[in-house]
Amino acid sequence: MLYFVIITVCITFAFSMKIVIDDKIPYIRNVISRITDDAVYVKGSEISAADVKDADALVVRTRTRCDRSLLEGSRVKFIATATIGYDHLDTDYLEEAGIRWVNCPGCNAGSVAQYIHSVLILLQRHKGLVPDNSTLAVVGCGHVGIKIKEVAEKMGFHVIVNDPPLQDEGKSQMDFASLEEVARRSDVITFHVPLIKSGKYKTVHLADYDFFRKLCRQPFIINTSRGQVVDNHELLDALSNGRIRDAVVDTWEDEPHINRTLLSKVYIGTPHIAGYSADGKVNADNMVIDALCDFFHIENTYHIVPPELPYNYQFIGDADDYSLGLYNPLLDSNRLKSNPESFEELRGNYPLRREFFKLNKRKQSY
Repeated sequence: MLYFVIITVCITFAFSMKIVIDDKIPYIRNVISRITDDAVYVKGSEISAADVKDADALVVRTRTRCDRSLLEGSRVKFIATATIGYDHLDTDYLEEAGIRWVNCPGCNAGSVAQYIHSVLILLQRHKGLVPDNSTLAVVGCGHVGIKIKEVAEKMGFHVIVNDPPLQDEGKSQMDFASLEEVARRSDVITFHVPLIKSGKYKTVHLADYDFFRKLCRQPFIINTSRGQVVDNHELLDALSNGRIRDAVVDTWEDEPHINRTLLSKVYIGTPHIAGYSADGKVNADNMVIDALCDFFHIENTYHIVPPELPYNYQFIGDADDYSLGLYNPLLDSNRLKSNPESFEELRGNYPLRREFFKLNKRKQSY
C-alpha cells in the first residue's frame, strides 16, 4: 500500500486564513488541513480572480499565471510556486502590489538528474552513444545543471558548461564554453536554463535557426528546462534534415498543445515530467510549508516524506538495469506518443517514482 507520512512534534490548531491551492500538488493536503480549515483546491489552469479574491495565500504550479488580471483587488499577501521555475509569476506586479512570492530552487534537481541519467543510458544502448569518446554540454549550470555535470562525468563524458551569468561572476573554475563552442564541440547538448525573456542573458529560443546551423557533430539535443528555450520548429527542421542525431524533449512550446509531428519524430518525448519524482515533489511541498509558516508566523512542526515503493519492488541486472528499473523515460514517452491529447492528464496523474540517489541509501535513511 502506498502512503505518505507527516511527522508532527506538537499539537497545532488551524488558523483562520484562506489558501487556494493547485489540486495536483501531491502529499500536501494533510499538512494544510492542520494549518487552516479554509483550503480550496482548484485545477491550476482554472484558478480565477473569483477564486482568489478573498484568499490570503496561493500555492500554485506552472499552470497558474499570477499577474494583475488574477490578483488585483484580492487580499492575497503570499504566493508559493511548488516549482523551480517562476516565469508564470509576474514578479514585477507582485512586488508592486506588495505580495510576497517564493519558488522552490533545487527542489527537483535530483529528479531531473535521474531523468537525464536514464536518457544517457538509453542513448548508449539504442543509439550508439559512447561516453568515453563524447563531449556533453550542459547549458545552464545551476541547481539542476551541476547535478547533470556530475552524472555525466561519472559516466565518462567530457563535460563542458555554458552559463554566461555564472561565468561572469568569476567565481567558478568550470570549463566554460560559449554557445558557439557548444555547437562546434558537442555530441550531446542538454538545456537546464531558466526562461529569461529579455536582456543580456535572454534564453528564449536560445537554440534557434542560427544555433542549429552551427552544429558540427550531429549531436543529440535534450531539453528539460522550458519549452521556449528550444525553438521547436527549428528542432523539427534539424531532425528532418539530419543536423542532429536525435532529440529528447520533456518541455515543449505551447504546452499542452504540443507539436505532434515533432513528438512523433523525437526519440523520447515526455509530458513535462522530468522533475516529477516523489522526492522532488516532497522537497517542494516542504519548502512551500516552510515559507508559508514563516510568512504568517505559524509554528512549523511538519515534515512530509515520500511514499515508499511497494515492498516487493525488485531490480534485476547491472547498475544501469537498476537505474532503468527505477525509472525508464521510454515508458512515459510511449504513453504520450500513444495519447498526445492526454498531455495534461498524464502530467497531472503521474505514477509514483522514486530517485535512485536516495533509494540507494534507503536502509540507512528510513
